[in-house]
Formats: sequence, structure tokens, C-alpha cells
Amino acid sequence: MLDAALDRRYSASPAERFFTGAGMHRFGNFRREDDGRIPTVRESLRESINLPFVRLMRDLVSYSTYETINSAELLGDDKDPRRQEYLTRFADREGSVFLQRFWKKYRNKTAEERIETFLHGMRPTPVRLAAVHRYLMPDAERPVFDSFLKQHLPDADLSDKKVDALYTRYGPGVYSLPDQAYIARTHPLDLWLLGYLIAHPQATLSEVVADSRAQRQEVYGWLFRSRHKSARDSRIRIMLEVEAFTDIHRRWQRLGYPFDNLVPSLATALGSSGDRPAALAELMGIILNDGVRLPSVRIDNLHFAQGTPYETRMGLAAGTGKRMMPVEVARALQDALANVVEGGTARRLQGSFVQQDGSALRMGGKTGTGDNRIQSVGAGGRLISSLALNRTATFVFYLGPNHFGTLTAYVPGRAADSFRFTSALPVQTLKGMAPILQPYLQGQNTLCRADDLPALTSGMLSAEN
Repeated sequence: MLDAALDRRYSASPAERFFTGAGMHRFGNFRREDDGRIPTVRESLRESINLPFVRLMRDLVSYSTYETINSAELLGDDKDPRRQEYLTRFADREGSVFLQRFWKKYRNKTAEERIETFLHGMRPTPVRLAAVHRYLMPDAERPVFDSFLKQHLPDADLSDKKVDALYTRYGPGVYSLPDQAYIARTHPLDLWLLGYLIAHPQATLSEVVADSRAQRQEVYGWLFRSRHKSARDSRIRIMLEVEAFTDIHRRWQRLGYPFDNLVPSLATALGSSGDRPAALAELMGIILNDGVRLPSVRIDNLHFAQGTPYETRMGLAAGTGKRMMPVEVARALQDALANVVEGGTARRLQGSFVQQDGSALRMGGKTGTGDNRIQSVGAGGRLISSLALNRTATFVFYLGPNHFGTLTAYVPGRAADSFRFTSALPVQTLKGMAPILQPYLQGQNTLCRADDLPALTSGMLSAEN
């Protein structure tokens, strides 16, 4: 059954667009030569082909969704009472996301600095400034309002009659929060947050989120009233995907997934959840140990005051492991990872490590390259700008029956634009470390000696450089 699952085929075509992570996305393969293939899961793992894993992730999301709710029925009937609950949760969730974004803009600023930051992001007109001021400072007297307009529109020709009309027309209670924000041409929650911080300058983010529930629902009131059912359908799909990833995260944690949450997007299949090197190594250890997680130990014994009345020896108490996955699953993964070295993206390691009798040491692993950047795309898919965030290349591996680990090359920030390395770099680094590691793999030494550390460190620095 496991072999059949690994031999299942998925299209590697990048032509399809995927509605995931609250928007439409396209994914690409590392090599364009793979775009026309329909490889198996085993082949995709061996050769690092992206699109099959995106489609496999979509299958998992669909399975989780249909196991808990009939989404076709939910999306088909606009009068289904469950839709109201999903839309309410969507408004609550997306509103919180916007509040967190606006919060970052205003934190650690004075009230005056916050107002200036808000106004800096808008094109000032008398009507917009009036709507903003009357919402933020509803109790302000007319002279204060007049001074505010003159300060921010020094060249505007405003008569007393017009200023008086603006003061009255946009006063408190005349318009709802969404309407007032629409007049000001700003996001309603941005306007609300600024007003809240003026009234509560020491408020924390958790207090802001807790006190904004009614406003978040009010801002998305149009969604409940819209005659466009498709607008509601897309928001419900977003919440169904969030639910599915919550369920998948719960299942994955039972298999050893080490993180507190899972990004609700099909891009998670390509490593978008930010796996840490130590966590990857721990997962490899579970696979190598036939699905059992054993405690991680940094020190196995301590010996104090030898030859004195206070001599103390502390040792490690043997602990029991916890089974994270069936042994059959772990061994199927071992074989699949061995294929990566035998004929896949880590094949340059073949023959690099040997056993005492001279035969090749069984090894396996998985490569991964990340070119992480923010891209702005215009009409027709035209690339406007591209900002590099970092570049990473990782190889997580096992060497024989007792050793495993991970190597990562990492360049942070805009400097990443100057680098083009791939996961071949950590693979080659591990190959170069073979003379250092070989004695331990053959059992000649059980512990790393202190005088070996400079050599090991040198190998790691070479990879980074």
C-alpha cells in the first residue's frame, strides 16, 4: 500500500492557478524541463519537483475538508445557516490580520506621530481631512477643527461657511465607520485603530484585538448583504482551508512535526512554514529510528571533584522513546530518501562514505533550495520589482544506521541577490567532510574529540562562505 502511494502520479505542470492562502497563486518547478512530466511521488521526492507536492497537499486539504463537512453543499446553498458562521469567522480572522498590520505602523509612537503617520499615507483634501478629524476627535471644538485643516491644507481657500459645513456634515454619528473610512479613502480598521490608540495610548495589541470584535464585524457587513454570492463563496473557501490546515497540523504533530502552527496555504508543501535545521534533523532521526522519537541529549555524563570526599558522578538515566509513525512508514521513507542519493539531487554523494569492509554505506536525504523574495507584479503578469529577503539551501540526511544531521547555507537580506547557490552546496560540503566523519561512522570513535572541532568548524565555514 505504501509503495502504491509512493508510485502515485501527479502532474508537474505549472499552468494551473491555485486558490489558496486567501488568493490565487502559481507555483513553478526548479527545472523547466520537468514542467511537462507526470512523475510519481517517489520520483518527485528524488528529483525535487515542486508541483506534484502542491497537488498532493491539495488532496490532503480536500480529504480533511470532506471528512468534516460537505463543502459542495455548503457552497451550493446560499441560505445554508452554516454559511453565516463561516463568514463571521472570516471577518473576525481577516480583520485581526489587518489590525496587526496597522498596529506595527503605530507602535512606539506618540499620539501626534501616529496621526502624522496616518496622514502621510493619504492624499489630503478638505473632505477627507474633515472625515478623519471628526472621527478621531469627535469632541473637538470648531477652532481646533479649523486649525487642523489649515495646518494640513495651508494653500486651500476655505471660507468659514465651508469649514462649518464640513464640521457639521461629518460629525459623530452621521456616518458609520465603513462609510466614514470610505469618505476618507482609508481602511476602516486603520481609522478605528488610530482613534482607539488616541483614547487608549498605552493599549496592547491583545487589548486592541479584544476590543475590536464589533468593529471587525461592522467593517465586513457588506459581505453579508452583497447580492454577489461568489464573494461569500470565496471567503468561505478561505475558512474551509484554514480549518483543514488546523486538522492537518494536528495529524502532523502526532508524526513529530515540531512547530506550533501551520501556514494555511498549499505553499506549505514547498517548505513555506520555515523549517528549522534542528527540527529537520530531529525528523530524520525519527525516520532513521524506525518511527520512534528518542530524547535529545547534549551531555551524557558529568564527573565532579574526583579523588575528594565530594566526588560526584552524574549519568544519563535511560529513557524510553515515543513512537511517532508506524515502522513500515519510516522504512518506506528511508528507501525513498535513499533514492535521492542513489539517483537524485544528492547523487554526488554516491560512494563518498564506506563501511569497514569497503562497501558503500547506505545513506539518504532530501535537498531543498529557497530563494525567498517579495515580488510586485503588474497587469498581464509583468514583474515590476523583486526584493530579496534571503537565500537558503539545505540538505537533511542520514549516514548509515546510526547517524543523521542537516547542513544549511544561508544568506540574509538583500545580499542574497548576489548569490545563486543551490542545495548542491551543502551536499558538496558534506562530501568534503567525509574524511573527518568517516572514523566515527565506522565505529572507531564514539565521541567527537575536542581537537576535531576546528576541522569540523572549518568545514561549516567553508559552506557558509
